[in-house]
Amino acid sequence: MPNLSAIAQTAGTPPSSVLPTGGGQTLLDTNDSLILLLDHQTGLLQTVKDISISELRSNTIMLAKLASLLKIPVITSASEPNGPNGPLMPEIQQFALHATYVPRKGEVNAWDNEDFVKAVRTTGRKTLIIAGVWTSVCVMFPALDAKAAGFKVYAVIDASGDPGELASRATIARFVQGGVIPTSTNAVLSETHRTWNRPEAAELAKLYALVAPNFQAVAESYQKAQDVAKQTK
Repeated sequence: MPNLSAIAQTAGTPPSSVLPTGGGQTLLDTNDSLILLLDHQTGLLQTVKDISISELRSNTIMLAKLASLLKIPVITSASEPNGPNGPLMPEIQQFALHATYVPRKGEVNAWDNEDFVKAVRTTGRKTLIIAGVWTSVCVMFPALDAKAAGFKVYAVIDASGDPGELASRATIARFVQGGVIPTSTNAVLSETHRTWNRPEAAELAKLYALVAPNFQAVAESYQKAQDVAKQTK
């Protein structure tokens, strides 16, 4: 049984900085968001064909780091970690120390597990950001059920993976039909980031390098140019 009081405390943590006023009201709000990282298991990862494993892992790590930085609660789960699906990738717990793990009793669909649903509801948050392996099963099943239960649901496609591209395409079509919002790690990062005028700006910039490695080169070139300019004054 997960520690529901700990989940509630994390969910109630005040935001590190206020959102910009004005537009953007339809974008993700860190005060109402909950990240669900489902079945990123080492065995399942080896079956993914629609995205490179390195990219999938990097994007998942970014979500874990983002959650820690902006104090977004995280719930993880695995259907059968002792079987061939394997354990969850360790980086999730490494970079999201506050994540709550909810074990399942073999249920393929996390939403079929009473403890999991209770953990989600305990946070009081109504916007779910879901990623997992496989997209067509471990993400789609709980995403559609959560949407039907009244939650606003985002499916992070490039932090998820499927055995083939056709499966992924069919799943995205079903998401759209069912009212689940397909998104990307870059979109999640940018929507929750919102402004560079915040104390976490430097750490947020590092996260962009995880989803767009070339951005790191741009940042390094810019920093070097700034250093040279200061030296010549």
